[in-house]
Formats: sequence, structure tokens, C-alpha cells
Amino acid sequence: MNELSPIRTDEAVETGPRRRRSRFVWLVLLLALAAAGVWGYRTYLPEGFRFEAKQAAKPEGGRRGARRGGGEGPQAVGVASVTAGDMPVVLSGLGTVTPLATVTVRSQISGYLTEIGFREGQLVKKGDFLAQIDVRPYEALLAQYQGQLQRDQALLQNARLDLARYQTLNRQDSISKQNVDTQAATVKQYEGIVASDQAQIDQQRLNIQYGRITSPVEGRVGLRQIDQGNYVTAASTGIVVVTQLQPISVLFTLPEDVLARVMDRLRAGAKLPVRIFDRSDTAEIAIGTLDTVDNQIDVTTGTVRLRALFPNKDERLFPNQFVNAKLLVDTVTNAPIVPAAAVLRGTPGTFVYLLGEDGKVSVRPITTGETDGSRTVVTAGLAVGDRVVVDGTDRLRDGAEVRVTGEGEPRKPPAEPAAAAPQAPRAEAEPAPEGERPRRRRPQQAP
Repeated sequence: MNELSPIRTDEAVETGPRRRRSRFVWLVLLLALAAAGVWGYRTYLPEGFRFEAKQAAKPEGGRRGARRGGGEGPQAVGVASVTAGDMPVVLSGLGTVTPLATVTVRSQISGYLTEIGFREGQLVKKGDFLAQIDVRPYEALLAQYQGQLQRDQALLQNARLDLARYQTLNRQDSISKQNVDTQAATVKQYEGIVASDQAQIDQQRLNIQYGRITSPVEGRVGLRQIDQGNYVTAASTGIVVVTQLQPISVLFTLPEDVLARVMDRLRAGAKLPVRIFDRSDTAEIAIGTLDTVDNQIDVTTGTVRLRALFPNKDERLFPNQFVNAKLLVDTVTNAPIVPAAAVLRGTPGTFVYLLGEDGKVSVRPITTGETDGSRTVVTAGLAVGDRVVVDGTDRLRDGAEVRVTGEGEPRKPPAEPAAAAPQAPRAEAEPAPEGERPRRRRPQQAP
């Protein structure tokens, strides 16, 4: 085939009109999409947004639009006044409930456990019966030693009579001095045997008493550690644990830096109250007094241990319970106090935003004292009656104009009526050209 073939000529003739029709269809589709966009823009886009876009596009209105759009008027903040009050000086530390006495009851003699006289978890008093050990072997030994004592006492009596006769004969020169001395030594020997027999009798009587086991302290008995019928070995087999609950103590730690302050108060004879809170430090459990301070500082932690006593009548404090202790050391009276939320820390140090009479805030460096978490004592920088910002401080700066919420509007210069205009929706609007935001009429002032 060559280029002048009739077949190729027919294909070229048919392709030209087809391309022109395709271009026409695409052009119609683009025009339809453009018309739909214009219709949607005029129908759904808010009027205010279009007005702002037009104003931003105008060169002469750019500066005014930037000024109105960049700052949304005075920032809303919450304020509080500096008040005079009392601030307790409280030292907090982690503590553990520790009983004043925890006794593991063991038998002092060996034998079979014949009786259990307590119920697990029972409250007992000092001297209450707990358990009984079989004492019949010790009673038999007691009878044996009593018989030996009677025999040795008889021998001692006979030796004493012989000594008296020897002494009489010696005075008559009928017997030698050596016989008298020998008989006197025999008397001493029998006296020692009698004393030994009496000691053995007392030992067996004591063992019989040890067979009856009683509580050494007042408190609560724990779970039984051995059952009735088992053989108990002296001083090794535990029977039950008795824990004293009333009163009870709490051991807690404080940093060594505050030790001098606590000791000064104790040397002055003050009774320092201690409040105990639960593990979450939310619910108060008991109130007691500080009893004593340990005699040394833990060098590994730099803390010192303190013991506080509590009556624990309701038994809310349980041995080995983890608690939070708060020791009231002193009370600062008539001091300027601000909410802790108003105190900030940054480049100026510790500071607050002070609200002025003109409705503007200024950075005021302060010196703080004691705090309880929600309130802080200000020792320098503020006076009673000053108003400080407590809410909305994240975007403030020195000299910023603010609007107080909750305490009324601050006093502002009368030349700023436009700030209140958006809150008057019922005001009449002046007619404006199409596409521009209508301007509200300024209310007329009373003569």
C-alpha cells in the first residue's frame, strides 16, 4: 500500500468530525460545572463569609479588616480578690499504720494442745484464756520432787541434831574438833539438797501455770496457726498472733529540712495534731497527735521517721495500712492569700496578672509563702483587695485589655461602645450596599 491508498483516505475523513464532537461535549460539561459552582456559592456560602472575603480583597480596607479580624476584642478572664486570712502550715508524708504491740503467742512448755479458748478475729483483754497444754507430765514431776524434798528435809534434820550433840561433847572435851567441823559441813550439804529440791518443785509448778496460755496484751487475735491435738514445742510453735488496735500508731516520714521546725514546736510544749487520709489522699480517716520523733535521720533517703498516736475507737486504722499523714506545725495568721491558680512562674520569676482600674492587666512579680494546694500566701508584691487573674491566663500579656466574667465588666473608657454592639441583636441596621455587612446604628445617648 502507498500513502494515496483509498482506504487510509476514508479513515482520515471519518476521524476529523469525531474529534470535533468530543471537544464540544467536554466544553458543555465544563460550562455546566462552572454554572453549578456559581449557584452553590450564591446559595450555600454564608453572607458574612463572602463579605469578609470582599473586604479582604479591597486594598483600602485591608488594614481595618486585619485589625478587626486579628483581635476578637477584650479576652474574657476570671478574677479573684486578694483576701486576708489564716493559712495552716501542714507537712505531708507517707505513713504506715503500726500497732503499739504485736505478739506471737507461743507455748513456754512442750506438750499436746488440749484446748483452744479463742475465736479467730476475737477481741481479747490482757489475761484472757487462749489455749491449754497438757500438764499431767509436769504434775507427776512435781509429786516426785516433793517426795525428794521430804526425804532430804529429814536427812537435814538428823544432821542438825548430830551437830548439836557433837558441839556439846566438844565443850566437854569428849570429842575432837574435827568431828564437829565434819558434821557442820554435812548439815550445809543437806541444806543445799533441800534448796535444790524446792527449786525443782517451783519449776514444775511454774510449768503447770505455763500450760494455761493467756493473752499478754489487749487486742484482736488473728488466724489460728495450729489446731487442737497437735504437739507443741516450747518457744518454737506459734499458736496465734494478738495485735493491739486501741490505741494505735502511724509511722510516717518527713524531709530532714523541716525537722528543726518540728522540734522547735515540740520543745515549746506544743501538741501537734496529725490528720490521716486514705491511700488516695481524699477521705480523712482519723485525727491524733504527734507522739515522738526518731533519734536519727535515714541517710539513704534524707528523711526522719515520726510516730503519731490515735485512739482508733472506730477501728478505721488497720495494721500495715498505707496512709497519708498531714502534720499541722503552725498557722500563719492575717496573711494576704490568693488562689493558687493565679500564681504563675516564668521569665519574671513568680508573678501574677494584676487587673487595673482601666480594665487592663499588668505583670506583677510576687514572693510566695505557705500553700495548701488551693491557696497561697503572698509575702510581698500584693495587698489585700487587689484583683488578680485566675482563669484565662494562657494567652494574656502585659498591658492586655480583658473582660471580666462572673464579677461584672471592669470600668472602661467611654470611647469603646463598639465592643458592646454585637450583644444588641435588636438594634436597627442602616441600609448598606449589596454584598456588604450592614452597619448598626449607634444608640443615642440620653441628654
